[in-house]
Amino acid sequence: MTRANGKYADFEGLRERAVALRRAGYSLRQIRDELKVYNNDLLNRLVKGEPPPAWTKRPRAKDDLKQRARELRLQGWTYDRIEAELGCSRSSVSLWVRDLPKPDRKRTREEAAAIARKGREVTLRLRDLERRRVKEAAKQAVGALTPRELFLVGVGLYWAEGGKDKPYDRREHVTFVNSDPHMIRVYLAWLDLLGVERERLRFTVMIHENADVAGAERHWAELVGADRAAFNKTTLKRHNPKTVRKNVGDSYRGCLVIKVLKSADLYRRIEGSWYGIVLGADSAIQPNVRFS
Repeated sequence: MTRANGKYADFEGLRERAVALRRAGYSLRQIRDELKVYNNDLLNRLVKGEPPPAWTKRPRAKDDLKQRARELRLQGWTYDRIEAELGCSRSSVSLWVRDLPKPDRKRTREEAAAIARKGREVTLRLRDLERRRVKEAAKQAVGALTPRELFLVGVGLYWAEGGKDKPYDRREHVTFVNSDPHMIRVYLAWLDLLGVERERLRFTVMIHENADVAGAERHWAELVGADRAAFNKTTLKRHNPKTVRKNVGDSYRGCLVIKVLKSADLYRRIEGSWYGIVLGADSAIQPNVRFS
């Protein structure tokens, strides 16, 4: 046989053989090996117009859902009902059935809206379950912390949320402010690890004047397990009537300021430790090692 890609190749003869093989159920790769045609452009020209055999088509994960959606559409179901029944997005349903005839409206707008709400509720519920599953798995993956791990976490936590020294404003003292009770718990555990006595801590509640001030004071005192004598006078933030506050309700407790007395040396050690973390960050990255 003359070489397929040679100057005098018998294209029509090759095409006749390629078409016959295609109709016999051969894949492109099998035709290539049979005819010794290794030029992809030429190979595609030889079988142009001939559909690939069914066995070469890869099934997609949503094929079953797509087929079911089309069946329901042919039964007269609306997009809303199909979406609610299958738990699929509206865009997917639309893509799958858009070539089918539109069913006659058999329900009121109120009924259609109720079905749509049901579909959204199902979708939101599934999303919420997945959200909780991911969070719980991540929480369990952490496990118990070693003292070194807690030390490094605390340094990063303080450098993100704590007071810092500035060249134009010397502030070599340890002060931490946060509204998250969990953040406060981790910070106090870190101070315990560093050997900071609780007697050296002073607390200040900061909260809007029109919130539950007394309730917030009790909340923070119970959380840190400190006597009221360790608390300074609460700082009240004046309410601006022109602004609409979103931090309202029973869960709003303001912020807690935790100051360590005689802490200049401690602050310097924290700052030095932070820059040690910065220098060591690049070396911690290893090829093919990732946390997920």
